[in-house]
Amino acid sequence: MSLKIWIDGQLQSTEDAKVSVLSHALHYGTGVFEGIRSYPTANGAAVFRLREHLLRMQRGAEALGMSFALDACEQAVVETLRVNQQAEAYIRPLAWYADGGLGLDLGKQTAHLMVATIAWSSHLGGHKVRVTVSPMRRNTARAMPALKLTGGYTNATMAKLEAARRGFDEALFVDDAGQVVECTGENVFLVKDGKVIASEHPDALGGITRQTAIELTGAEVRPVSLAELKAADEVFLTGTSAEICAVEAI
Repeated sequence: MSLKIWIDGQLQSTEDAKVSVLSHALHYGTGVFEGIRSYPTANGAAVFRLREHLLRMQRGAEALGMSFALDACEQAVVETLRVNQQAEAYIRPLAWYADGGLGLDLGKQTAHLMVATIAWSSHLGGHKVRVTVSPMRRNTARAMPALKLTGGYTNATMAKLEAARRGFDEALFVDDAGQVVECTGENVFLVKDGKVIASEHPDALGGITRQTAIELTGAEVRPVSLAELKAADEVFLTGTSAEICAVEAI
């Protein structure tokens, strides 16, 4: 069965869904997205904290001066899961600027919204990972807000590529003062003497899975140095795609 993608209120097959190569977002990264999970339960599909994800997406759209119909996107997620007959899936809503000119000024471009639901497993493989400290720095929130803006993820992609070339599973961003920021797609936690600590940094994404882990564990939330992280008894990462993933080595 060909999967359906919801685009601007219409369900289309993946083969028929098309975007112009002159789309503004393709050239400048003017889009915002979310990664969301649906899980099977005895009562059918359960989407993990859908409203919280879409509220964060709404903030990203506002940063780009883009209107975002949160309720319509929420309904589109449910509709797409239903038509694709999926209980367990990765959900990717994406809003982006398309036709209307390639100038840097925003306002003339047309905004579009799509929702895709696909089969997925952890992008870290669901096993313990080896992490390396990236020589790169994370986008500072003073330059780009810590939201899921498409253009901002070039930074993460490049850091992940550099780490992979050196044989590691993931890259860890630290700032110039040696404070832990986050990994390329996950927030960072440590355990020391039985106490769970969530790393806090202004340049890190406010993760939905991170917040859930904090609520479940009663974790202390504060800045963490790289030296403290290396001295931890345990380290784990959280994120929608990675879920909760143990770190084997830094």
